[in-house]
Amino acid sequence: MSQTIHQFTVTDLSGNSFDMASLKGKKVMIVNTASKCGLTPQYKNLQSLYEQYSCEDFEIIGFPANNFLWQEPGSDEEIEAFCEKNYGVTFPMMSKVSVKGKNMHPVYAFLTQKNQNGVTDSKVKWNFQKYLIDEDGFLVRVVGPRVLPDDPSIIEWIKS
Repeated sequence: MSQTIHQFTVTDLSGNSFDMASLKGKKVMIVNTASKCGLTPQYKNLQSLYEQYSCEDFEIIGFPANNFLWQEPGSDEEIEAFCEKNYGVTFPMMSKVSVKGKNMHPVYAFLTQKNQNGVTDSKVKWNFQKYLIDEDGFLVRVVGPRVLPDDPSIIEWIKS
């Protein structure tokens, strides 16, 4: 039996525990973020998507990561201030993690390894790669970093 995202408890930017089991019954987009990346303006698209669909059992979870050209150098406090000030981010943002390599966070080990997620092996290619999770906590699809969060195929999935 494949594992689900619901088995994890993570820490948010404020240092509070966030139980992924609280996402049961919701479609979820997990995205690794960075404040100093060419793709950083995707925060705007993510926030817009969140505002439009969060009332329809859809959640976005951001995981800041400094794995690509040191594009997320800030502390959790700095990241939180940046997201609020520049993009008005209200979706849950977790504490900074590693999304690849030997220090990979367990959530990302789950997302990237078929022996854990039961669907596919993948590598996080860059900041703003998206993982779509169904209502039961299973990985459905990996979406590349350059695909905008409000891409029609993603909207279609949220509405389906």
